[in-house]
Amino acid sequence: MRAVFVDANESLAVITERLEKSGDPKMRINRNPDIKSEDYPAVLDGADIAVVDHTALPTDVARKCAGLKHVVFLGTGARSYMNPEELAELGISVHLIKGYGDTAVAESAIALMWSSARVIAQMDREMRAGNWLREDGMQLTGKTLGLVGFGGIAAEVARIALGSGMKVIAWNRSPKSHPGVEFTELDTVLANSDVVSIHLLLNDETRGMITRDKIAKMKKGVVLINTARGAIVDEQAMIDALNSGHIRHAGLDVYNIEPLPKDHPLTRIPNVTLSAHSAFRTPEASENLIHAAWEHCRRIVKG
Repeated sequence: MRAVFVDANESLAVITERLEKSGDPKMRINRNPDIKSEDYPAVLDGADIAVVDHTALPTDVARKCAGLKHVVFLGTGARSYMNPEELAELGISVHLIKGYGDTAVAESAIALMWSSARVIAQMDREMRAGNWLREDGMQLTGKTLGLVGFGGIAAEVARIALGSGMKVIAWNRSPKSHPGVEFTELDTVLANSDVVSIHLLLNDETRGMITRDKIAKMKKGVVLINTARGAIVDEQAMIDALNSGHIRHAGLDVYNIEPLPKDHPLTRIPNVTLSAHSAFRTPEASENLIHAAWEHCRRIVKG
C-alpha cells in the first residue's frame, strides 16, 4: 500500500519524516499546503491512502482518485471538508484523529475567553490607531462558564476554569459527570452562563444548533467562545446579537467560510476577537497528531 500526505506544511512534513519507522507503509509527502481539490488525482497518483490536513475532497473529485481506499483526516472535523457517507459509498473509509490537541484547543478557548472579557484585542487595535481606548472589562473570577458539549477539550477547559475560580456548568448530548462540573439542560446552561463556550463535533444534529432562539435565551452581556466549528452557530443571528449588545463579545477561531474573507461582516464588528482556526496549532499537538496518523496507516496496512 502507498500513502500520500497531500497537503503538508513544512512543520508537519518534518514531523512526519521524523516519526516514520522501519517497515512503515511508503508515504510520499507533498510539501504544498495550498493544493486545490481538483489536484487530488494527480497528487495521489493511484495511492491507497490520503493523509489530509485541510484540503476539501468533494465526492466527485474522489471518484477520479483511482485506487483511493482510505482518507486519514488530521483532526475530527472531516465533515467540514468532505462527506464521509458519500465517500463510503465509493469504498473510501474516512479515519479521524481525536484527542491529539485537547489541551492546545482548551488553552486557546481560555485565551479567547480572557481576551474577550477584558477587551484586549479591541484596545490593542485602537491604540495602534492612536486612540487611548480604556474599557471596563468583565471580571471572570466567580462568574459562570457554560460548556455546550463535553468531550476531552471541554474537560480541559473545565480544569483550567475551575482553577481560576469560575463556576462551570455543562450540557452534553449523552449523560456525563466530571468533578466540579454541574450538568444540566442546554437552555439552563445558556440562560445562566456569563460565558458560553462551544465544544461540539459538527454533524447533521449539531449544524445550526445554536439558533437565533438559543442565542436569545443567553444572558444579556454574555461572552460567546467558539473553537469547535462555525456552522454550529447561526452566524447572522450571532452578528445581530453582537451588534445589539446582547452578546457582549465573541471570541472565534472557526467560521462558516475559511479563510475568512477580508470584507466579511465579522471583520468589521469591534466586539469580536478573531483567530485563524489555529486553536490546535502547538508543537505538542502536532506531534500527537502525526503520531496518530502514522498509527492509522499502520493499522490500515495490517488490515
